[in-house]
Amino acid sequence: MLEVCEFLKQCGTYYVATMDGNQPRVRPFGTAEIFEGKLYIQTGKVKNVYRQMKDNPLIEISGMAGGRWIRLQATAVEDDRIEARQHMLDAYPSLEKMYRADDGNTVVFSLENATATICSFTDEPKVIRF
Repeated sequence: MLEVCEFLKQCGTYYVATMDGNQPRVRPFGTAEIFEGKLYIQTGKVKNVYRQMKDNPLIEISGMAGGRWIRLQATAVEDDRIEARQHMLDAYPSLEKMYRADDGNTVVFSLENATATICSFTDEPKVIRF
């Protein structure tokens, strides 16, 4: 899981795919953090992606870094604890311009039942499950 988190951080921007009814939606994300032994991402409750992850928590993430790419399938599980939200904001101080742990908008999701595949054109794919 730590390797996956570090890879997502190296990407800088990675892409999260959700479903909106029967229409796939993809958008850029930039947060990845380990909290209490789980990998977390962050967004805002006012965004469509929040509703989509609540309606169908199965997501897929894709990103590239250093000539390698990742595909990560997971179940996004909302963690409504202020401690989890604050941990993410502490890890990404630039978010504090838009979010606060107690603003009613900030939301974090742990990624569970995850399978990550890290690939390149030269190496065998590496599969990580957590």
